[in-house]
Amino acid sequence: MQFFPISDWDDAYANADHIPGADGFIKRWPKQAARFRKALSKQGRAMLDVAYGPGERNRLDLFYPETEPKGLAVFVHGGYWMRFDRSFWSHLAEGPLASGWIVAMPSYSLCPAVGIPQITREVAAGVEFAARGIKGPIRLAGHSAGGHLVARMVCKASPLKKSVQTRIEKTLSISPVSDLRPLCRLKINDVLKLTDKDAAKESPALLEPVAGADVVCWVGAAERSEFVRQNLLLAAVWHGLDARITHVEEPDRHHFDVIDGLVDARSPLTRAFCG
Repeated sequence: MQFFPISDWDDAYANADHIPGADGFIKRWPKQAARFRKALSKQGRAMLDVAYGPGERNRLDLFYPETEPKGLAVFVHGGYWMRFDRSFWSHLAEGPLASGWIVAMPSYSLCPAVGIPQITREVAAGVEFAARGIKGPIRLAGHSAGGHLVARMVCKASPLKKSVQTRIEKTLSISPVSDLRPLCRLKINDVLKLTDKDAAKESPALLEPVAGADVVCWVGAAERSEFVRQNLLLAAVWHGLDARITHVEEPDRHHFDVIDGLVDARSPLTRAFCG
């Protein structure tokens, strides 16, 4: 892929503006998620609105497979650290559930009420809380800002307890922002309030992964070139730092539909995460 000089940094990170029917995706997600939660609740396979911390948004949902669970899978949502919550994404548990994993979906506090370092700590607290009551290995997946957050969990400079971190056997970082420094140039930094210091400390691509971390860096080939670059950056840097890296650019997928594979246990995305 050829990278060109960037004159408009805000446009370079604008996803919805370049996705036909973007509003339709945003309207469909919570409806799909609500139907999924209703069905799982009727089956007695959902535990909803569980507090994992003191914050108003420190809540998570748990979904249980029909078979003996293999372990814990956690999905961390995106939204540029300033939008959405777990209620938009419940249906993305379907593929991992069918693959035999208990799925946890946490919400977290949003910018500007808190900064990204605090969000990182909250996600770690959510993972630790879920891990306490669930035996076996842990797998982490996240999309966009969530892709950044799950990558942070497997850094040596992670807020996760070592006893939990050592249980993580795979991390799926979907369309991540792995180097936060460019965001300091964007108008949304009025909300994110990232300083140069925090951007560097919170950038997985500038940090060292735990030895032997198994990380899948996945992006849609039709995404904005900056997201393709950010995904490749994480894969390239961590490959040289003793991590096991799988790098995927999925054809004909953009930033909003690249996650769709998680609803199907047979999809390449779910197989990469749960296989």
